[in-house]
Amino acid sequence: MRAAVWSFVVALSLAAGLAQSPIALGTKIDTIPAQTTAAAAEQFSTAGRVTAVIFIATQCPVSNAYNERMKALYSGYSPKGVQFIFLNANSTEPAAEVEQHRAAKGFPFPVYKDVNNVFADKVGAAVTPHAFVFDARGTLVYRGAIDNSRNPDQITQQTLGDALDAVLAGRPVPVAEAKAFGCSIKRAR
Repeated sequence: MRAAVWSFVVALSLAAGLAQSPIALGTKIDTIPAQTTAAAAEQFSTAGRVTAVIFIATQCPVSNAYNERMKALYSGYSPKGVQFIFLNANSTEPAAEVEQHRAAKGFPFPVYKDVNNVFADKVGAAVTPHAFVFDARGTLVYRGAIDNSRNPDQITQQTLGDALDAVLAGRPVPVAEAKAFGCSIKRAR
């Protein structure tokens, strides 16, 4: 009986595309795939610049609670040379909806689709928002939350900002993984 249950769980994991473990911290990635609302594929290079990838959603209240913080991170760190890539991996949120959300929220940055959640699966993005930082060599050095509270008045740790500050200064990231929280990414089947 136990073997049958285990076989069923493995089969479900394979069917859901979850059998592949996400990459480990310290893994190097050269490019990040994305798609524009015009359905054109793009590849962002991680070579030579610190890169922050943040998975966001249009309908998730937790992700939307971070809209102003994401704008502030972008405005504060882009001038320092950080490349931001905002990705929407939800199969339930089409590209046109993503673009309408971006415009309605006044994002000063584009939001791309992670079609079929390919990159989300590769890095282990599970929720929105979920952040990842790659150093200038393309090495994954941070995975986790933007900060530690949905309520801005209760933030005591700025883990994403701390990671960016450390990488920009050439120091080790103080907290390399922080539990991300939010709405689950609605994966393509």
